[in-house]
Amino acid sequence: MAKTDCAIIGSGNIGTDLMIKMINTSTNLNLAMLVGIEESSEGLAMARERGVISCSGGITEARDRPEWQGVRIVFDATSAGAHAKHHEICQADGKQLVDLTPAAIGPYCVPVVNLEAHLEQSNVNMVTCGGQATIPMVYAVRRVAERLPYAEIVASVASKSAGPGTRANIDEFTETTSRGLEKVGGAESGKAIIVLNPAEPPMIMRDTVYTLSIGAEPEAIAASVQEMVAAVQQYVPGYRLKQEVQFERFGSNDKIRIPGMGEYEGIKSTIFLEVEGAGHYLPNYAGNLDIMTSAALATAERMAELKFGAAA
Repeated sequence: MAKTDCAIIGSGNIGTDLMIKMINTSTNLNLAMLVGIEESSEGLAMARERGVISCSGGITEARDRPEWQGVRIVFDATSAGAHAKHHEICQADGKQLVDLTPAAIGPYCVPVVNLEAHLEQSNVNMVTCGGQATIPMVYAVRRVAERLPYAEIVASVASKSAGPGTRANIDEFTETTSRGLEKVGGAESGKAIIVLNPAEPPMIMRDTVYTLSIGAEPEAIAASVQEMVAAVQQYVPGYRLKQEVQFERFGSNDKIRIPGMGEYEGIKSTIFLEVEGAGHYLPNYAGNLDIMTSAALATAERMAELKFGAAA
């Protein structure tokens, strides 16, 4: 069965890594075009070397190319601001959008949690790198608990792995990730913090996840977390726990106080994660970018299989 033709908008780090992943690993996606706005960008040069059509005039030039007509799935690896224009154009042209920016025009999609629920959507949003890493853990706790009043995550990434697009979208990162913890992870209230660590040599992405759950025992939470880690590793092999999940129980005589929310009885879980990249294009320490491109690729491959009839 024929592969599904795709285009990537954005020839920076994320777009280029996604291109290499698709070319080297995908069984049902074909990269037809890489679209950028800098003729001299390394990504566009690498596309030309690999026989991929490159456009330096943005989506406007891409639409003028005959190959655009055959494109079914478009990945947007630009910025939240640019995505609004790309969304309008792709809607008008009948393209499926997989959004790697924090724009969040379409519903949040975390493959191991809710991909199946969004297969009919014309635009799905991949949340953020911190969201892709931590939302599965929040959901893993929520699915075995009666309630999850609060979830907080701290994503620490190497400063060198944060390019201009990431830095321009820091506010959107925290807002989008926080909403994702609630809408997808199932927390009643979520908070996200990002740290750009300037350490040399650069550190691998680290994430700390705190949850307050009611109605779940530590054994059930630990088992659910382990199961979810294995599920994420199917498309991000470098995703792993740094140590066993830590627990602290709060009872009626020793409640935990969450500022602005009140006091609670329940179990505080602390989950320590590390995300190492696959090194397809980006350095291995850039797990924050790798998990985004890996999640986007996994999402598009499933859509190609179920929506466009491409073999898995």
